[in-house]
Amino acid sequence: MVTKELIKAEVDRVEEKNLEVLYKIVKALSSPLTGEEISSPKDNDVDWHDFIEETYGCLADAPIERGDQGQFEVREAVR
Repeated sequence: MVTKELIKAEVDRVEEKNLEVLYKIVKALSSPLTGEEISSPKDNDVDWHDFIEETYGCLADAPIERGDQGQFEVREAVR
């Protein structure tokens, strides 16, 4: 059986970088949804557009390039 003490012990093992995500999960589970917390598709579109605006062109100074494929050894044919 899972107890609060067991969960608290596991929380101590969570890396610092994941604490914000864990906090949001705990908050979401600690209060019931009233319907106001559920975002509409229109709200999601705004979030998506904000994300694109913030990240678009972030690699302009260091574009991703495909390196040379190199030489591969010739192997026996598979039968």
